[in-house]
Amino acid sequence: MKPKNNTWVCYLLQCTDNTLYCGITNDLSKRLAAHNSGEGAKYTRGRTPVTLVYQEPCADKSSALKREREIKSLPRADKLALFC
Repeated sequence: MKPKNNTWVCYLLQCTDNTLYCGITNDLSKRLAAHNSGEGAKYTRGRTPVTLVYQEPCADKSSALKREREIKSLPRADKLALFC
């Protein structure tokens, strides 16, 4: 059995329609592949390919969820400022 990855990441994607998507994962490469194959979040399915524009390591799942909520509540300009 494969050991669990306990490194959580909050990430921001830029979709082909120039919208942004924020999520969390403990396996970023697998999650990006899922988004780009159309098996990720419903939001990104019609907006592929997506590009990873920002990632932030988090101590655990709880802090990743908290950071995701914080980022999602930011105005678009502030989200863009994270990676521009």
